[in-house]
Amino acid sequence: MKRVLLGCTFALTMTATFAQTIDELKAEQATKKDSIAAIQSRVDALQGQIDAFPGWEKGAFGTIGVNLSNFNNWYSKGAPNSSAGNIGITVNAFANLDREKFFWKNAATVNLAWVKLDDKNDPNDSESFESASDIFDITSLYGYKLNDKFAISALGEYRTSIINNFNDPGYLDLGVGGTWTPIKDLVVVIHPFDYNFVFAKSGSVFESSFGAKIVADYTRQIGKVNFKSNFTTFQSYKDSNFSNWTWTNSFGYTLWKMIGVGFDFGLRDSKAEALNYTLNAPAPLGDPNATFANVDNKLQTYWLIGLNYSF
Repeated sequence: MKRVLLGCTFALTMTATFAQTIDELKAEQATKKDSIAAIQSRVDALQGQIDAFPGWEKGAFGTIGVNLSNFNNWYSKGAPNSSAGNIGITVNAFANLDREKFFWKNAATVNLAWVKLDDKNDPNDSESFESASDIFDITSLYGYKLNDKFAISALGEYRTSIINNFNDPGYLDLGVGGTWTPIKDLVVVIHPFDYNFVFAKSGSVFESSFGAKIVADYTRQIGKVNFKSNFTTFQSYKDSNFSNWTWTNSFGYTLWKMIGVGFDFGLRDSKAEALNYTLNAPAPLGDPNATFANVDNKLQTYWLIGLNYSF
């Protein structure tokens, strides 16, 4: 009987002890779960801030324009047996990083076009496509923000042609100054301390000089519309004949998925380029005696309409 009582007492004691231990473990587990939940909440909040933090913003869109034609015995034309063609390609790309204290904006523009007019009755006529527009431009702008609108900045810009006369001329601008960003998509750069390095063959009219650099760029996507307008100018302190400006514009409208229609046009003024062309062009377009004083510096223009593709 004593053994039975002792056994019952031991069993009851173990049961009570076990129940107490389970309750304690459950209580501790609940505490740990609360701690884990609190930690996870903080982790989720941090991740939300990371996700909301602005990072690299990248994009690209371009236009392809093609126009081909062929005529056989079409007597109403001056050249009844001829073929003609126009091919143009424009690509605009950007990669921008915007942080609380600084920004870094990078952009590239390529515009290439070829034309052909082959008179089949003229054996001396060229049958190949000739280069028309030939533009390559890449810029990199870094700015340290003084506030939401103004920053101290440094700019590097390189411009040249890539089909014909690569780096002849080629322009490299390096300068410092200020950048104004009144709205998200508009950037205005004013650099009074800029050096314009010009690369060209020896004996050309081009010269490097110190001057001021001004750039205004507006790039935006509104629904199905892509738009980019860029104006850049260098004003030489050495001689105004070495100054130049370029204004390019690209529009794209998406019709289906990423395919649509595009329109590009550009304007440019460079007296040094006009003089260099006049001195080297064959007669009657050329004039070996031309100077900055008498050269006919006409406004340079181009435009392109065609299919548009957005990345």
